[in-house]
Amino acid sequence: MDLRNIAIIAHVDHGKTTLVDELLKQSGTYRANQAVAERAMDSNDLERERGITILAKATSVEWKGTRINIVDTPGHADFGGEVERILSMVDGVVLLVDAAEGPMPQTKFVTSKALALGLRPIVVLNKVDKPDAEPDRALDEVFDLFANLGADDDQLDFPHMYASGRSGWADNELNGPRKNLDALFKLIVDHVPKPKQQAHQHEDFRMLATTLGADPFVGRMLTGRIESGKIKPGATIQAISRVGQKIEQFRVSKILAFRGLGQTEIEEGVAGDIVSLAGMSKATVSDTLAALAVDEPLEAQPIDPPTITVTFGINDSPLAGRDGKKVQSRVIRERLMKEAESNVAIKVKDTPGGEAFEVSGRGELQMGVLIENMRREGFELSISRPQVIMREEDGKQVEPIEEVTIDVDDDYTGAVIEKITGPRKGDLVEMKPAGTGKTRIVAHVPSRGLIGYHGEFLTDTRGTGVLNRVFHGWAPHKGPIEGRRAGVLISMEDGEAVAYALWNLEERGKMFVVPQDKIYQGMIIGEHSRDNDLEVNPLKGKKLTNVRASGTDEAVRLTPITKMSLEQAIAYINDDELVEVTPNVVRLRKRHLDPHERKRASRQG
Repeated sequence: MDLRNIAIIAHVDHGKTTLVDELLKQSGTYRANQAVAERAMDSNDLERERGITILAKATSVEWKGTRINIVDTPGHADFGGEVERILSMVDGVVLLVDAAEGPMPQTKFVTSKALALGLRPIVVLNKVDKPDAEPDRALDEVFDLFANLGADDDQLDFPHMYASGRSGWADNELNGPRKNLDALFKLIVDHVPKPKQQAHQHEDFRMLATTLGADPFVGRMLTGRIESGKIKPGATIQAISRVGQKIEQFRVSKILAFRGLGQTEIEEGVAGDIVSLAGMSKATVSDTLAALAVDEPLEAQPIDPPTITVTFGINDSPLAGRDGKKVQSRVIRERLMKEAESNVAIKVKDTPGGEAFEVSGRGELQMGVLIENMRREGFELSISRPQVIMREEDGKQVEPIEEVTIDVDDDYTGAVIEKITGPRKGDLVEMKPAGTGKTRIVAHVPSRGLIGYHGEFLTDTRGTGVLNRVFHGWAPHKGPIEGRRAGVLISMEDGEAVAYALWNLEERGKMFVVPQDKIYQGMIIGEHSRDNDLEVNPLKGKKLTNVRASGTDEAVRLTPITKMSLEQAIAYINDDELVEVTPNVVRLRKRHLDPHERKRASRQG
C-alpha cells in the first residue's frame, strides 16, 4: 500500500486535535454507528481536563488506497522533548495556524525543529470562519516566520489551505465549496514524499526507538519508524545505545501497527512504516533496534537541555500518610526513574541522604503535570520552589532567556510592560496593535523572572491577557531578581482552624484555609499584608461568658479564600518554603525551623 508519514504542528488551542478527529471521521475509520469521544486523540485524563496535548500519539487513516500515518504533536514547549524525537519519524508536516492569532511562540518552536530537518510544510489556516479571522495577515506572518527561521527556497514555496477543523472542511480557496477535507487529503498525498526507507527493504533491519509505552498484557513496547529491512514476530534482534554500546538481545514477541485509533497486530513490519515492537526488557528511547549483524546505531536527534530543577522529597509533615498510600522515598524514586526513562526531557538525580530527588525539566507546566499524575496515583510529596539551571560559557555565568508573547487589552499594556522590564529584568523586543483593542507585546525575559509571574499577570490584566513563552537562548546573568514581596501567615498551633480566629486574622492578610481545615505548626495559612512573615494562632476560639450584649453575637462572615492550583502553589512559594502534595490536598508550609529560628521569626512578626 502507498504510504505517507506526517506530523501535525500547532500552537495550544489552534484546533489540531479537532482537525485530526475530522480526518479520522471522513476517511471512514469509524463505523457509521460508532460512538466516538470529542478530541479522541487526547486520551489522557489531564489532556482532556486542560485541553492541551501532552503526549505525542500516532494514528493512521486510509484515503483512496494510501495509508497516512498521522502524529499528533504536543503544542506546548514544556513537552518539546516529545516533539524533537517525533519529527524524525515523518516525511512532512502540516502546520496549523489560527487565522485570527497568527503564528504563536509554540508554533515557532516546533516549526524551527521541522525546518532544520529539511521537512517541507503544508500550511493550513484554521478557524477562517471566525468573525475576527484575518487569513491574509496570518499567511504573511507565516512566510516571515519561515524566512526568519532560515527556511530554504523549497520550504518557502509552501502550499496553503483555508479550513475550519470544527466544521470539517478545507479548501484551496478562501471562498471554496466548504464541504469536506478531500482537498487536504489530496494535498498530503501529492506534496508529502513517500518514505525513502521503502527503497531499503532488502537491507538488514534497523529502527530508532522514539517513544516508550507499556501494555498490561504485552509489557514494554517501543515505537518508531523502520529505517531499513523487514521484521516478523519471533525474530531475534538487538538493542544498541546512542553511543554504540550493545544493551541486550531479545525475541520480538509482537509487532503492532497503528490502524485508526487503536493498534493492530501485524505479521510483518516493512521499511517506512511506524510500528511498535514488544519483547525487550532494557531497551529504551533513542536506542537503535537492529538485526544482529548491525554494529552501528542510527543517529538520534539531540534533545535540548532542561531549564529548571525542582526537588521532590518525602512528605514529612505531621499530617503525612493520611491521604496517600505511596509515601516512602524508595517508591518515589522508582516512579521518578520510570518517568525519566520514557520522557527524555526529564533528568532525575539523587541528593545526599537519599530522602529527596532533584528533577530537571523544561518548565513549570511539565513539572506540574508530572506531580499531578503522581498525586492521582496515590503519592505524597513535598515540592521545593523551581530553580533555574545556570551554566558557564567562557568563564562567565549565563542563564536561560525566554521569548514571551503577550496579547493584552490596550488598557493594561502599561502595567504589563512595567512588571516585565522593571523587577523581572526583561527586554522589550516588539509592541504592535493586534486588532480589536488589543496589543501584542514580545519581550525577552530571564526564566527566573517568569517563575510565579503568571498569577500576577492575570491579576494585572483582570484575567483577559494571554501569555505564551518559549525558550529563546542563553544570556549573561542579569543579577538578582526580586521574588514574592508579601510575607506569609504561619500557624503556631496544631489542630483544626476555627472560624472566629480566621475572622480576626483577616485584617492581617488573605487566607488560604477555611474553618475545620487541619492545621499544624509551620503551615502557611495565608498571605501577610506586609513584607514580613508572622506567626499566628488560627485555633483561638471566642471566650464565652453568660453576659449578652447587642451586636456581640453576630454571625462570623468570612471572605472567600484564595484557592490555589498546584502550579500556582509551586510558583508562589519562596526558597525557604515547600508545597505539600497529597491525593486530596495541596498545602504550603515552611521548611522545618530550629527553635532559635522560630523565635527570631516570631520576634520579627
